[in-house]
Amino acid sequence: MNTGFKDRLLNFCFRYGAIIVIIGVVAFFSVRLPYFFSSANLADILRSISIVTFVAIGVTLSLIVDGFDLSVGSTVSLTTVVTASLMIWYEMPLVIVIIVPLLVGAVIGCINAFFIVKLRIPDLLTTLAVMYIVAGIHKTYTKGYTVYNNMQFEDGTKAPGKMYESFLQLGKGEVSFGFFSVPIPVLLMLIAVIGVHVMLKHSRFGRQMYMTGGNEEAARLSGIRINRIRTIAYILSGMCAAIGGLIYAARVGSGQIDAGSPLLMEAVAAVFVGFSVFGAGKPNIIGTFFGSVLIGVLVNGLTMMNLQYYTHDIVKGTVLILALAVTFYVIHRARTA
Repeated sequence: MNTGFKDRLLNFCFRYGAIIVIIGVVAFFSVRLPYFFSSANLADILRSISIVTFVAIGVTLSLIVDGFDLSVGSTVSLTTVVTASLMIWYEMPLVIVIIVPLLVGAVIGCINAFFIVKLRIPDLLTTLAVMYIVAGIHKTYTKGYTVYNNMQFEDGTKAPGKMYESFLQLGKGEVSFGFFSVPIPVLLMLIAVIGVHVMLKHSRFGRQMYMTGGNEEAARLSGIRINRIRTIAYILSGMCAAIGGLIYAARVGSGQIDAGSPLLMEAVAAVFVGFSVFGAGKPNIIGTFFGSVLIGVLVNGLTMMNLQYYTHDIVKGTVLILALAVTFYVIHRARTA
């Protein structure tokens, strides 16, 4: 096999490998599982990946500015229990239930940005520390308990409220478009994917984000306020994770502790799988979406095959390392060519 053919084959796999794998995985599960390709199951897959996609969009935005936000999983956990407690413990109006978790996500993003941008602490170390702090806060806030309808407190009293039906529609409702219906979380996900993609590709702010991540010094010399761009990126990352937490709470109907822990790995895998979609070679929203689809299909299919839940991490980790191997190998060859 000559070198030219090997390079062309490698580049083809880099550009279209993720799409081919998604098609292959769907075909495999469709053959093995009679109900996998049903409309109900496909809708369930899309509902589940809507949460991961929002979290992954946040990670993508942080990577674009040459950062990395590891705190998104803990942010999902905190905003999920905060959302549930606002209804179940305090019976707050729906608008407060929506706004407060978004503000919590924004505050976590501001904290990350302060230590990374102002104090120059490496992003991985900062967001790792914040991840543990937020995880501790959400468990302290709930005293380690899941927040559910009319839950009983330690003193024997019961919480006065329940999850609002209007709020639960955010995770379980559908919007009808004539002959077909689209689940609300899926509609929100598609709007977010398209909106953020357009912003990154066609707006001045999006171009500034890529310039900041590509060459910080060159971006500074061209007049871009890189500290401001990176700060906004981390705030948006926290808010995207908060939206994921809102949808999660609406989908399960409670505030579960550690809800976001498995989402971090899935989001990171989705983002790095997305590096290779259509040969992008960089963080991008369309690639992230396809990465989320791949992870969602794998998790759903493995669950339907009744494989133990702890084996899912092996598969997700394998997908992540293969995506990283292909992506960085091709990028390295391109740089050294």
